Amino acid sequence: MSSARAAPSVAAHSFLAFDFGTRRVGVASGNTLTRRAAPLRTIEAAGDARFAAIGRLVAEWRPDALVVGVPFHPDGAAHDNTERARRFARQLHGRFGLPVHEVDERYSTTEAIGSGARDLDAASAAIILEQFLAQP
Repeated sequence: MSSARAAPSVAAHSFLAFDFGTRRVGVASGNTLTRRAAPLRTIEAAGDARFAAIGRLVAEWRPDALVVGVPFHPDGAAHDNTERARRFARQLHGRFGLPVHEVDERYSTTEAIGSGARDLDAASAAIILEQFLAQP
């Protein structure tokens, strides 16, 4: 009889990421197996309608956690949208009960523009998620 050992299984974790804006929220999906993210869509709704649309995506994709881009000034200082994005992250956690990770999203929109993305918000969310997935 052979006593070959099975390779340890590596569980892939999936994520939905959000590029928060007061008018629009870009959404992307990705996972730890490929360490890649793909833009999904942009939600153009506010309040309960916004969270209902996010809820449908959470139900469809069943992520293990969520990632939210948090904007800062180029020098790293916080501004009004910094706190708005953090509040959004807290609301996501409260509504969906999933872990929420914050990522510094400086320059994600500039990078999305440079890549020629058609849906800048969703592309920015994918960039945010790839930054998160690249962290050790």
